[in-house]
Amino acid sequence: MSTEPFDIAMIGHFARDRIVFGGTSRAASGGAVYYGSVALARLGYRVAVITRLREEDFPLLDELKEEGITVFAHAAGETAGMENIYFTKDRDKRVCKPLGFAGAFEEDEIPDVEVKTFLVVPIQAGEVDLSLLRKLSERARIALDAQGFVRFAEGERVVFKDWPEKEEGLSLVHILKVDDTEAQVLTGVGDPREAASILASYGPREIVLTHKGGVLVYAEDQFYEAPFRPREIHGRTGRGDTCFATYVAKRLSTDAKQASRYAAAVTSLKMEVPGPFNGTAKRVETFLKSL
Repeated sequence: MSTEPFDIAMIGHFARDRIVFGGTSRAASGGAVYYGSVALARLGYRVAVITRLREEDFPLLDELKEEGITVFAHAAGETAGMENIYFTKDRDKRVCKPLGFAGAFEEDEIPDVEVKTFLVVPIQAGEVDLSLLRKLSERARIALDAQGFVRFAEGERVVFKDWPEKEEGLSLVHILKVDDTEAQVLTGVGDPREAASILASYGPREIVLTHKGGVLVYAEDQFYEAPFRPREIHGRTGRGDTCFATYVAKRLSTDAKQASRYAAAVTSLKMEVPGPFNGTAKRVETFLKSL
């Protein structure tokens, strides 16, 4: 194994999802560790995935390994999953139903490898606790998706609740990702810019807020906006996961404004086809020049 540090180490459940749209249903791999890691690998970053799932489902991870992603998998009683039911042509309105939960990550499941950024991207609450966040923050900076701290499975429903430990939890975070719903749950405020400012007051240096039209970034007391520009939408699932992972990785080499623009471009291309981003860094640069 290379002694070079990983650019990004992603922590979260790998999922077996079900996508329902227009009266048809299909199985699909999912989870932020899936959509995010594949995108980053195809963009040339060195990526590790730390995940939990049923041992019988470990072969699903071969897709990641074939992309050059280093995988640290731990056996669980279940494999996580969500049924995503879309109701509109733009696939922005959906209902999510939980299909499984692979349990909480333990401290000893985090490998002793050098990492530039830990990208903490749980699917739902209960995967990563405050104690583990503290330990991770002692090793590298943390980028965190709030989804895995405000989204709870209750029977066959997914509900959103405030994060009781958000004050301490967010103080450990360098880059925080929310969507517009999660931002309102955490702040009680509907205006995205006001919500981002409030979230930053808890400690994160940068806020990445995704919505159906694009991405809003708040960094160094400045707001940056970049629209999504897909020619057509066939790959809505994983939109926010792709955007956040790309932004965090791009911030290793450029400023927040350029990173937000780049992340929006990658996400736009990803949304045009089902599954993870399937382009290249060159394709992204060509797309950016066309705008």
